[in-house]
Amino acid sequence: MELWYTEKQTDSFGITAKVTETYVREQTDFQDLSMIETEEWGTMLTLDGMVMTTVRDEFVYHEMVAHPALVTHPNPEYVLVVGGGDGGVIREIMKHPKVKKAVLVDIDGKVIEYSKKYLPTIAGELDNPRVEVIVNDGYMHIHDHKNTYDVIMVDSTEPVGPAVELFSKGFYQGIFDALKEDGIFVAQTDNPWFKADLIQTVNRDVKEIFPIVRVYSANIPTYPSGLWTFTMGSKKHDPLQVEESAIPEFPTKYYTPRLHKAAFVLPKFVEDLIK
Repeated sequence: MELWYTEKQTDSFGITAKVTETYVREQTDFQDLSMIETEEWGTMLTLDGMVMTTVRDEFVYHEMVAHPALVTHPNPEYVLVVGGGDGGVIREIMKHPKVKKAVLVDIDGKVIEYSKKYLPTIAGELDNPRVEVIVNDGYMHIHDHKNTYDVIMVDSTEPVGPAVELFSKGFYQGIFDALKEDGIFVAQTDNPWFKADLIQTVNRDVKEIFPIVRVYSANIPTYPSGLWTFTMGSKKHDPLQVEESAIPEFPTKYYTPRLHKAAFVLPKFVEDLIK
């Protein structure tokens, strides 16, 4: 008898993966959490029936959340990650020696706990002395820390459950206030095939707050449609002005200095969404 995990990405479309073992299935205080072993993608974390990360393709998402902003900011000493309890974005941030402190704020401590246990290659830097892990509401943390961070990264689930407020204009305004005078923020903003309205709304809201707004994309096979977008808002520094030769070398599997500007070149139908 075969066991398969299926994520319904719309009412009429989904992806499925063969499961070889179930490690955890738990209703936490905030969401339904599963940690499963899949034949194709290795260990997989799902929340509320949605794939959050897999061992095989996680590097794409985590590198593309972290590196474009960190190489754009000339001195990213203090960095905040909202969400991201699996630790992947933190792992990538730790590759930048200029970062003195990275703060991770995730509302669900169970994500952190099980990621440390079952996703050690992803969560391995959560105990780094440069990292502070806080189990709390990221929305409230933002509003309680004005003019504090150089870079803020929003590594949230899709806009359901506790993540809904992380896609609100009030949250983006709070991020602006929590950033220093030349701060940068980046957020994952879903896919243009099924969530075009979300991308448009986020882009409009962020443009009303930040003077520089850029959208970029990456290929992530286990995320809906495989084409994923990220939105960057900056007070001063433009990622398109970064010189390739100025980007330092650090170990990656997806992001490269050449890819930095290329990621901001969007397919026309995505360009049309954000005009």
